[in-house]
Formats: sequence, structure tokens, C-alpha cells
Amino acid sequence: MTQLSAAQNGKTNPSDGSRALYGGKSTRRITVRDIAAAKERGEKWPMLTAYDAMTASVFDEAGIPVLLVGDSAGNCHLGYDTTVPVTLDQMTMLTAAVVRGTGRALIVADLPFGSYQEGPVQALRSATRLVKEAGAGAVKLEGGERSHRQIELLVESGIPVMAHIGLTPQSVHAMGYRVQGRGEEAAQQLLRDAKAVQDAGAFAVVLELVPAELAAEVTRTLHIPTVGIGAGPETDAQVLVWTDMLGLTGGRVPKFVKKYADLRTVMGDAAKAYAEDVVGGTFPAQEHSVH
Repeated sequence: MTQLSAAQNGKTNPSDGSRALYGGKSTRRITVRDIAAAKERGEKWPMLTAYDAMTASVFDEAGIPVLLVGDSAGNCHLGYDTTVPVTLDQMTMLTAAVVRGTGRALIVADLPFGSYQEGPVQALRSATRLVKEAGAGAVKLEGGERSHRQIELLVESGIPVMAHIGLTPQSVHAMGYRVQGRGEEAAQQLLRDAKAVQDAGAFAVVLELVPAELAAEVTRTLHIPTVGIGAGPETDAQVLVWTDMLGLTGGRVPKFVKKYADLRTVMGDAAKAYAEDVVGGTFPAQEHSVH
């Protein structure tokens, strides 16, 4: 059964559950070959961000097959307003922590702004650090046609690459935070970008903040998996920033985010209860003391 016919029949999981990316029985590391096979089966799969060993271990135990060590750590954990200030040293440290906390998930690490824009050689040096020093199984970089040469050299050198087109947060100062691919000319450019990263050898491509109909067209056109974030339901996979997904992010979150928990409230209530126990002299009690 082809990928298209599988989708038409509504099948999103393979008949052999042991091969599934989510819920599969294998304890080895998932590889880009497994990702390609999932596309052929018409299997949808989830991806989450992770930035530390403990959180990554929870997601790994939950069966999330791909974890992205995103430069979104800049917003979520490092206190930056954008992803632009994040450094390669920081990404190497965070990626190594996520790798240490996991045993099954494919770990994809972002190449941060300024670590690959000079050209293919710089991209290879940067990606090599993430693979050799941190243990990443793949890297992700932003840009379509403009990043073709970088992707090509990385893949030729044996480093799997996940591409990222549509809204590219590292270019926030140039494009802002707005939907990409609206209008005929913009849609055609996005299609060209998608084909360019596929031709360069990327094993998957993230489509961020792209109209659902256009994302569906890209997904039908490419033979590599598409990963949607704010790109509708027809992509091969979905990714969310974990602090958004679990309700830890304060303030407004993007429209496309679905909150599956309210950790901000849970953690705040727990912190207040702890503080009140300390102030009231009820913690530590006898059972929490060493004798």
C-alpha cells in the first residue's frame, strides 16, 4: 500500500505495532531510516522539544520517538526574547543533557543563529560539534533554497539534517511572527523551498505557521516527512514546544497550541504550600528529619 492510499484509507499506524515510532517495542535508538519507513506506511508521529535530561527522560519513557533540542530554549529556559542570542556552546550543553536522559528517541539538535549562515563549511563545523560532543542523531537548520548547500554538505558528510521552512524564528527581525505562504507567489516559494531541502538530502522538514491547505500540498508533494507546527492536520508529524504543551509558559501562547496540562498552576500551588509549611513550622516534620 502506498503512503497516499494508506492516508486515504485513514490508516495512521502500521499493522505491525512493534515497528511503530510511537508505541513500538524496539529499545534501540530510532534512526532517520525509521522516520522514512513511517512515511511509507502513512504513520503519523509526535515530536516534542526537550532541553534537559530529566524532562527528556519523561518524554522518552512516554514513547515520544523524536525529541528536538530546539533553540526555543532561548525563550523557554534562558530568558531571551527570541532565539537569536542562543549560542552553539549552549546548544551543545543542552543537547548532551537530553542525550544522557534518553535511550530510544532520535535526538535532533538545532543549529543556532550564526552557526551555519556563513556557508557549508561553517555549518559542517557546527554540526560536527553537536554530533561528536553532544551525541545528537541529527541536526536541524532553518531555510529552504538559501540553505541548500549547507544541507547538501552535511548529508554528504554523514550528518542527517531536518530542515525548517515557513516561519523561521531565527529570521524574526526580517519577517516577524506571521503566517508564511499566503498568496500565490509566497506559496510557490514555499513549495520551491520544500523541494530544495528534499533535493539537498534532508530527511524531514518542519513547516511552521503555514496555511493548512498549503502544508497538505507540500506533504503530498514530498517523499520525505513533513513536521507541522501551526500547519494543520495533514502533515506527517506534529511538534510542539513542551512548555507550551504542558501549560508552563506564562502569558499568551500561539493559537495552534493545545494545552494538555496546567503545570504553571500545579508548580505555583506546590511552591506556595511548601513556603507556608516552612513559615508555619510544619516542615520539616519528624518523618522528614534525620535521627
